[in-house]
Amino acid sequence: MKRAISLTLRALILLLVFSFSTVTAQDKQFAKEIKGEVIDQKTKDILVFSDIVIADSNISTVTNTDGKFLLKIPETLLNGTLIISHLGYEKKEIKISTIENKLKIALTPAITELTAIEIDTYSDAKALLEATLEKKSELYNNNNTLMTAFYRETIKKRKRNASLSEAIVQIHKRPYDTYKRDAIELIKSRKKTDYTRLDTLAVKLQGGPFSNLYTDIIKYPEYIFTNENIPYYDFSFDTSTQINKNLVYVINFKQKPSVATPLYYGKLYIDAKTLALTNAVYSLNVENKKLTSEMYVRKKPGSAIVYPTQATYRVNYRTKNGKWHYAYSNISLSFKVKWKRKLFNNVYTLNSEMAITDWKIKDAVIEKPRNKMIRPTTILADATYGFADPKFWGLYNIIEPEKSIESAIKKIQKQLKKAKAKKA
Repeated sequence: MKRAISLTLRALILLLVFSFSTVTAQDKQFAKEIKGEVIDQKTKDILVFSDIVIADSNISTVTNTDGKFLLKIPETLLNGTLIISHLGYEKKEIKISTIENKLKIALTPAITELTAIEIDTYSDAKALLEATLEKKSELYNNNNTLMTAFYRETIKKRKRNASLSEAIVQIHKRPYDTYKRDAIELIKSRKKTDYTRLDTLAVKLQGGPFSNLYTDIIKYPEYIFTNENIPYYDFSFDTSTQINKNLVYVINFKQKPSVATPLYYGKLYIDAKTLALTNAVYSLNVENKKLTSEMYVRKKPGSAIVYPTQATYRVNYRTKNGKWHYAYSNISLSFKVKWKRKLFNNVYTLNSEMAITDWKIKDAVIEKPRNKMIRPTTILADATYGFADPKFWGLYNIIEPEKSIESAIKKIQKQLKKAKAKKA
């Protein structure tokens, strides 16, 4: 049970300052940049975390919390096809050569019709999860893979941004059929923190990208489901859905009422044909403030009482050539800080996300450049100059900034210009 909650232990530690260093990356040429928005055809609601993939390639991104995306297309793929998909909707394909301006893509909700065979295949939701976990060697990528990913983290004090960190990393992804752990190499990054908004207590997300990487339930099931703790959960079926015309089972899970230790609750989305996990959305039970505080807090001032108020996670997978792989994850953590002899409390929120934007199979063992590798416990140095360059990311695909992040970047740019003018 202790291992099951260690994802949370790794995810949040109350310390001082989280930051990034910058390493120069090799720039390449790209021929076209596409911006767009994905919405529901009927309701016109935005569709968050939609997959945007170039067919017959490994280049991809996701829509942000505003439903928008940006994708850089290499010259070699200008005659290719853009595939847009979202859980519960029919996918849409668009020829890249026909795209001229900003896209507004409307997806049609999928109609799920269950046959008697599909309904009766699994009557026990717990047995279905166990079958899914047993299939990782069969269904998931069992090659050494070098994945390019974009990582972003924001720290807010109440509703005001206190820190913004962004990075391009390469994940040295180990085969799913081994117990070897993945490694992360830092390629390029930028970070800005307003320490005045963090008072004397600040927060750090230990390891940064590692926390998001560990949400890969198939590679790291020990952080949420183990043979020892599965009996502590109740499992049930929810209404099935579809993705790309494939039936998807939906499993609800939550800890049993008799279990005191804080565990997780949420939904698992499992492909009915292959039993692969396609998505997972879950949260930590934070009702017991004392126990969850002990889980989260390793260091704090004696004059502060700290406890989490929310911890939610999302992980998405993609498939290519019959093999599934980690594609995107999102973590949102909120906690309250009560100061003794102070009238007002501080509320902090940490949001981090990581999206795989490209990848390639490595037949040989992946080489690790030691000077660029990140450890889960590494605290990286500040680097703010990248915010002054609108073309900082070059060819690398990123997650399109949402409105609040765009606003934060503009403020940082103004601050840098003022600082530069004073020096001059």
